[in-house]
Amino acid sequence: MRSGGTTRAALAALVVGVGLAGAVTPGAAQQRDSIPGVTLGLTYETATQPALALQPFTGRLGGAALAPQVEAIIGRDLRYSDRFTVMDSLPATLTGGGAGVDYRLWDGLGASWLVTGQVEGAGNEMVLVLELHNVVYSQIAERGRFFLPSPRSPDFRMAVHRVSDQIVEWATGDPGMAASRIAFSMLDSDGNKDIWLIDSDGENLSRVTDNNDISLSPTWHPSGEKIAYMTYVDGYQRIVERNLATGAQKELPSVRGGGYITPAYHPDGQTLAFSVSGGTRSGIFTYNIDRDCCLAQLSSGPGYDDLSPTFSPDGQWVAFNTNRFGSAVPQVMVMPAQGGSAQTLSPYSFGRGGYFSAPDWAPVGGLVAFHGAIRRGTYHILVADMKDGGRRLRQLTWEGNNEDPSWAPDGRHLVFVGERRWGFGLLVVDVVTGRTRTLLGSRQVNVPAWSPTLPASR
Repeated sequence: MRSGGTTRAALAALVVGVGLAGAVTPGAAQQRDSIPGVTLGLTYETATQPALALQPFTGRLGGAALAPQVEAIIGRDLRYSDRFTVMDSLPATLTGGGAGVDYRLWDGLGASWLVTGQVEGAGNEMVLVLELHNVVYSQIAERGRFFLPSPRSPDFRMAVHRVSDQIVEWATGDPGMAASRIAFSMLDSDGNKDIWLIDSDGENLSRVTDNNDISLSPTWHPSGEKIAYMTYVDGYQRIVERNLATGAQKELPSVRGGGYITPAYHPDGQTLAFSVSGGTRSGIFTYNIDRDCCLAQLSSGPGYDDLSPTFSPDGQWVAFNTNRFGSAVPQVMVMPAQGGSAQTLSPYSFGRGGYFSAPDWAPVGGLVAFHGAIRRGTYHILVADMKDGGRRLRQLTWEGNNEDPSWAPDGRHLVFVGERRWGFGLLVVDVVTGRTRTLLGSRQVNVPAWSPTLPASR
């Protein structure tokens, strides 16, 4: 039996109610724009998510001033994970002042999980001593010590994000996505498009390229240490690989005529797949950029283009975009990673039309996302479940225009380019609950790519 006074119970109800108020109501969404033959929603869990509380973090040996900042970052990360109803920013007077854990109190507030933390000074660094408590069983479920760099360090927030991901994994057994970044192209006032980065929580917007030209279609190396993208070199579309830590660049050599676009890394991290357009033989090719060798052609055909390849996590399959059914009806297809017969994944029916593009294969979970519509103009995000052979398609968005989805490392969230009344921007949707949040608003952005979980700085 849960205990606690009327005031605390009321507060718990208020906190839980606020947490659930942001959820999308699938029934209402189904009345909006939809694609015939495509199921609405994806999973849309209706069960109440467990309440996870953060007891106000404390500090010692110089860590007291930093404790509220660390707590705030973790609280937001856990809320953005969409796995819990988060109870944070609670006054210390209500929660016992941070001295020990009163399980009966937190049980009365409705919490299933409780996170406690203390930030301690350790020379030039800090240590976060963290515990995850199972309130129902009145015991510590997990504990850990995490070194944090100085808050002036550019890696400080990312180090805290890694702690948040550990909490998610402790509580659910699934990966988190806080310790990651999104790469994308953004238009400036001079008409140039450069590659930019932003953290998963919308902080730390930073420019990667400054070429006074156009750079597009970034893709992440599996290590998270490099990106590859298309840019113009001497007037030609070429693919460049860039080390994000050192800034060192490596251009994929001109092994065949035509423009090189839409790169994607194989899970081995050595091979890049890309599209050659406008040459003597267009199609999808692979090249071992580590060894500077071994060009291979995966697909080609007279009078049509294949582009935007994306590998399955095991490297055995490639999804891609094609206009082989006609330039007015691009479709998404899947073929073996070595090339060969391809099968249509998007909902194509002869004579009905349909515009489907920009596939991205989830790092876990066997899902492929892309955007599309029956008629050009307004697009929505669709997800195909490859465990069902791709026959089950789900629509995730219903309002505005939605393009170029990319999966988070947790295989649960997607970032995409959205157009709303306030303009263009980057949006994030949780495919389980349907919750959507704005990552970067009122910017002319293109083709985002979500990183894998990023390693700690060496």
